[in-house]
Amino acid sequence: MKQHSPLSRLIISSLAFLFFFSFNLSAQQADPANGEKLFKSICAACHRLDKRLIGPALEGITEKRDQDWLISWIRDSPGMIKSGDKLAIQVFEENNKLPMTPNPQLSDQDIIDILEYTKGEPAAAEVVPEKQEVDPGVERGKQIFKTNCAACHKLEGKLIGPPLLHIEEKYDEEWLKLWIKDNAALVASGDPLAKTASEYSPIAMTPFPQLSDQDIEDVLKYMAVGDVKETAVTTTSSAGEEIFNKPGLGVLPTLAITIFALLALSLIIATKTIIDAKTKKLTDEELLEEKGESILKAMFFSPFLRFLALMFVLLGSAYLIFGFFMQVGVDTGYQPIQPIVFSHAVHSGDNKIDCQYCHSSAKNSKTSGIPSVNVCMNCHKSVSEYKGELFGDYTKADLDKEIQKIYDAVGWDKENVKYIEGYEQKPVEWVRIHNLADFAYFNHSQHVTVGAITCQKCHGPVETMVEVKQFSKLTMGWCIDCHKTTEVDMKTNGYYKNIHDQLSKKYGIEKVTVAQLGGQECGKCHY
Repeated sequence: MKQHSPLSRLIISSLAFLFFFSFNLSAQQADPANGEKLFKSICAACHRLDKRLIGPALEGITEKRDQDWLISWIRDSPGMIKSGDKLAIQVFEENNKLPMTPNPQLSDQDIIDILEYTKGEPAAAEVVPEKQEVDPGVERGKQIFKTNCAACHKLEGKLIGPPLLHIEEKYDEEWLKLWIKDNAALVASGDPLAKTASEYSPIAMTPFPQLSDQDIEDVLKYMAVGDVKETAVTTTSSAGEEIFNKPGLGVLPTLAITIFALLALSLIIATKTIIDAKTKKLTDEELLEEKGESILKAMFFSPFLRFLALMFVLLGSAYLIFGFFMQVGVDTGYQPIQPIVFSHAVHSGDNKIDCQYCHSSAKNSKTSGIPSVNVCMNCHKSVSEYKGELFGDYTKADLDKEIQKIYDAVGWDKENVKYIEGYEQKPVEWVRIHNLADFAYFNHSQHVTVGAITCQKCHGPVETMVEVKQFSKLTMGWCIDCHKTTEVDMKTNGYYKNIHDQLSKKYGIEKVTVAQLGGQECGKCHY
């Protein structure tokens, strides 16, 4: 029976352990919280976890399909169908042949996070608002204030009228009821306090005879306490701590370890073959004595191993150089510091401001446009301080100073609520984030108006970004992949009827993609 030397057994065992250990490291922890964000921004338009929407329910999908297959399907489902994958074709037919949008921008880790979220397990950290006990009348008063008073008054700081926080400390409640219901009648009656109050602003206050005494009492309760803020209590689960404390090693280090293990194992096997050929005539005792020394000599002096090492170095260098140059000009994740802290999560997310309110030229122009400060002032004439949830490391005072930068640009006097006469206005110098090469032509109106493409398709979930960053690669391959899979609605547009009939007959299909319409021709974007 053939025996291995102790040295060779030790080396082979160590390399085998290293090989399996490297694969264990590659299995990075999944983050269901990140998966939830990605699911809501990318998948939620067509899928839900618990029931069918346009596509099937996705809860527990990892128990029905292999993970590697799901990663390939989510990234490029049309490509899998064209390749003849039986399961892909089956899923396509089961869902009424509705094509699924490919997501080439997602990394393997992103998709693994989404799949983890579809398991339906709770996120790692959950924020539970702890509310203070508040008189119900305060909440009713807040709603009445927003409906009737907020156009002219703020609790703190002058708007058109004076600030109203703690107004009950300055005036008697019964007098306030008379003033709010019909201030003009109170002034006409000769009331000296009413006359003094009316001189505060040249604009007459609107009377509110429809408000009952109880309504006014509730409003005064709200003015007495102001906005009661909720205290957020964060509870972190053990799963969240495990993910935080045991992060994945990373793709590149894992790949390097795996390649090293495979290469070393191949060298050992090749060396063993050479040595066996030289020592097959030796006795067992001689083999044990000389085998260790022969392995080391063969590893250094064997022409085959030197050729193998040279090829590995050349191919590895070519791969690294090619990968480096392919990343030139790809600025995914670029996030410059802006002159004013502007949160899209607050404006587009919390306040639901439509993208095209600020970027109004996107629907009818080549460029989306940068909003002038006057557009900001449409809202910030009345919003002079920040009252939302804090973000980043900013305090309320910090964010109030950022709003003041807008006023400094246009010359707005927030105390007197008017523009400063003769003020030399200056533009805000925003730093551009998304920038295509000069030789690439791109028209926003063609995509936004004609193609009905949402802003998130290219710019990502901006409504969740405190500071906007480049979300997509914006490379030529990325654009072409989108053109290959995006279908053009021609049936409802008479302009396209004839060309639709011709292309449908030519390709033998009912629906036509942008690429088949000419979106893959060089001259469409480079001329």
